Amino acid sequence: MSKIAFVFPGQGSQMVGMGYDLYQASPEARQVFEEADEALGFPLSKLCFEGPEEELRQTLHTQPAVMATSIACLRAAFGNGSNIQPEFVAGHSLGEYTALVAAGVLSFRDGIRLVRERARLMQEAGERRPGGMAAVIGLDLVSLEEICQETGAQIANINSPEQTVISGTNQSLAWAMDLAKARGAKRVIRLSVSGPFHSRLMAPAAKGLAKAVSAFEFRDPKVPVVANTTAQPKCTAGEIVEGILEQVCGCVRWQPSVEYMIERGVSTFVEIGPGQVLTGLIKRIDRESKLVNVNSLESIKTLSL
Repeated sequence: MSKIAFVFPGQGSQMVGMGYDLYQASPEARQVFEEADEALGFPLSKLCFEGPEEELRQTLHTQPAVMATSIACLRAAFGNGSNIQPEFVAGHSLGEYTALVAAGVLSFRDGIRLVRERARLMQEAGERRPGGMAAVIGLDLVSLEEICQETGAQIANINSPEQTVISGTNQSLAWAMDLAKARGAKRVIRLSVSGPFHSRLMAPAAKGLAKAVSAFEFRDPKVPVVANTTAQPKCTAGEIVEGILEQVCGCVRWQPSVEYMIERGVSTFVEIGPGQVLTGLIKRIDRESKLVNVNSLESIKTLSL
């Protein structure tokens, strides 16, 4: 049997109506949304199902909404005594926290409360030091690193051989985008995000998160968690806490993470949660991997691994 990895999407996968079909049909999914509402003290489920979209897209709400929907998908698909066990779990940025819940490092209640606090801290840091992010398509990493050194921008996500995301102040980002175009990038796209995430400008958020984690119980993972910043598995609670604190200002090394799992024998990636962003990236990293999405009631009914 082929080795399987479960991967979880991050911010950018949110959409009004996500998870509603599962909420209606799956007791496990319904319980997840009800637990999220109770843990956060407001009706997150209503925001997921009905919007308004403008509110759902706020970092403060997006992050817990995507996590809740991803865990609802996970439990609806694999919560009834499924014998499918992943070799690894991993997530992109916010998705790393969902992976921690899936691996038993955090309870769902603690995970969603911690993610909400992370989102609050990141949104606050972005308001204090405004900036943004941009996807650069078709420019090699060495050239982009040189551009970042010149401009003060920072590499935030290494997503695939073709796509890297940079982050920085509005001024440094605009300069870096212009240089990337001038030096041969196929496309440069300013992303619709509320701050310069995964850059040194998030230092106040990292400091706040370091205080916040002390209030939560972290356990050793039942499944190795491939960390964003190292693209290596974290196997103890202490290593995991260290990794998520580094991640706030550090680069999400998604392509190396996927390559690590493939080198260890993973041939099937199951993206669990709203959207298909990671499926698209993994397809560009390795065309031989089997890719499966679990993001709706229909996808669960037709699930084949």
